[in-house]
Amino acid sequence: MSEQSRFMLVVSPLMENSPAFDRAAALAKAAGAALHIVAFDYLEGLATAGLVNEQALEQMRLGYVERHRQWLEDQARPLRNIGVHVTTEVVWVDNPLKEILIHLKEQPMAALIKALEHESLLSRLMFTPLDIHLLRECPVPLHFVSNVQHALPRRILVAVDPFHRDGQYTGFNDRILREASKLASICNAELDVIYAHDLSSISADEFGFDNASAFFSSGHAKSLFDAQGETFRDLAERNGIPPERQHMIMGNPAKVLSSYADAYSVDVIVMGRVGHRGIERLVGSTVEHLLYKMPCSVWVVSPEALED
Repeated sequence: MSEQSRFMLVVSPLMENSPAFDRAAALAKAAGAALHIVAFDYLEGLATAGLVNEQALEQMRLGYVERHRQWLEDQARPLRNIGVHVTTEVVWVDNPLKEILIHLKEQPMAALIKALEHESLLSRLMFTPLDIHLLRECPVPLHFVSNVQHALPRRILVAVDPFHRDGQYTGFNDRILREASKLASICNAELDVIYAHDLSSISADEFGFDNASAFFSSGHAKSLFDAQGETFRDLAERNGIPPERQHMIMGNPAKVLSSYADAYSVDVIVMGRVGHRGIERLVGSTVEHLLYKMPCSVWVVSPEALED
């Protein structure tokens, strides 16, 4: 996040303000970065209005887009007054995901910031929300803003998983920690690192046992825990995380992370994600499960090379 960096804030097509505005402005101000605010408009009722006069329908669409552009300019004005370089854009499009990815390709951004849209479980089962699509495909750090207590984060938690059987994504944990450290430095925030060690997700046969009970009743489970603890400490120490900021907790990652974030008033949790078509148990495999459960905002780091 250099002085030349630029953040992209994606806002609702309904001309609604949200804490994401305050978070994006605070981050841009603290980082000395520019802020590009964009709305991808498409109102189904207006787009499919049964008007005989197609020209009149087009004028309605243009009028809405112009009103939204003026509304965004009104929101941008106080941000400019505090020294943030802000640009705004409104695009009428029925496939915002495609347009967002095109924007990110044509206009490199340090991060994409967006308010988390809280979809019901039934809705998520019936179709994939835009937020989940972005979680899977966004090539830059992705910040979902939710439950904001402070515009500029004060406490940041970074989640890592140093357990890799096949060596894939080697160095990704270090990259997650570097990104989290940069964010904490910009915000002058406290930074803790956590590893939720989940033995239940480990297959016994990969360690030469015919059944899980033999594995968990042996000393191998403790040996594995100790080995992973040493790996975790090495990872944290080489990234400058002091011992008192290192936390290794046994349990289901989703429960451990959400409980810790709630208990210690965490503002942002930084996590990594891997290609969703790859091995599910790698770093960041719990991000989709956590997205709608976390009591704080989430900052997601993608691998440098995305899977095909």
